[in-house]
Amino acid sequence: MTDSVALPDGTIETDAVVVGAGPVGLFQVFQLGLQEIRSHVVDSLPRPGGQPVELYPDKPIYDIPGIPVCTGQELADALLQQIAPFAATFHLGQTVAGLERQPDGRLRVWTSRGQKFLTRTLFIAAGVGAFEPRTLKIEGLGRYHGTQVLHRAGELSLQPSHHLVIVGGGEDAVQAALHFAEPGAQRAASVTLVHRRDVFQAVPEALARMRALCDSGHLQLAIGQVIGIDEQDGRLTGLTLAGADDITRALPADHVLVLQGLSPRLGPIAEWGLDMQRKLLVVDTEKFSTALPGVFAVGDINTYPGKRKLILCGFHECTLAAFAAAALLQPGAERVPLQYTSTSPRLHRLLGVQPPTID
Repeated sequence: MTDSVALPDGTIETDAVVVGAGPVGLFQVFQLGLQEIRSHVVDSLPRPGGQPVELYPDKPIYDIPGIPVCTGQELADALLQQIAPFAATFHLGQTVAGLERQPDGRLRVWTSRGQKFLTRTLFIAAGVGAFEPRTLKIEGLGRYHGTQVLHRAGELSLQPSHHLVIVGGGEDAVQAALHFAEPGAQRAASVTLVHRRDVFQAVPEALARMRALCDSGHLQLAIGQVIGIDEQDGRLTGLTLAGADDITRALPADHVLVLQGLSPRLGPIAEWGLDMQRKLLVVDTEKFSTALPGVFAVGDINTYPGKRKLILCGFHECTLAAFAAAALLQPGAERVPLQYTSTSPRLHRLLGVQPPTID
């Protein structure tokens, strides 16, 4: 397995870059590893797992072969365990911003954080696009993004004098409210959870804890829509809320944590000159390659006759793409031999497992 090389300017020279760390992207890492191709993985989210982890981590999935039922989080955990022998490098919290083909046929790729790659193959497993937080569309609020307005709880740094407003009605918003409002947790002067209606999507145990915190006064619940902001001396000081009772209220706010879910955005991929149909990448069904040599597309991002947007179909696509990449990276090889993980000593060595003993 060829190791990556860091060039003097920080560019990573490698054989494969995978765009997307969802289930299909993770399985692509596995299939590439079986071909002794080491991967660098880029994803816009702060952790691997993609849509199943971010949008439905606790919901059951019933159509993964050989697994009667698992949650999105359990599937991601199992895939991460499966790819562990191949030591993929993850570059999280960033998107692939550009792609240029070099005269020698390699691909120059760079991310929104300035990380650069020089790779021989690129695998786009970006699902329906890079997931980005849904923002509050309030005039003037944008200038506080990244400072006082944040979209991930881990970015918050609270002081006891701070007033925190959390906006959202899903599991992540409820869990954040519990984290910051429960006695003994990282506390602020006040914690207020804002949602447009008094209906929250979270597990019953979390909802019961939320209601108990409201009853004890540790958590404030505000039902309505944020319609404006208050500022003083260049700082955000509060939000204006239009309540369900048509009464307008002012909420003090030193920090606003917006947790309204994620929305996909295709982003720069649409500008790379690849053949597309309805914002999907056209691929062949032999190699799952695009029209640009060395660039493959697997999972929900691609399209072809008979395409079905299922995780298990993406797994199949990853397998054929990995074989095609291996042939591309081994000039002169007529075909890449098919070996089985049940019997191949080479694959056992790569996976770090002991060969089976036969009595």
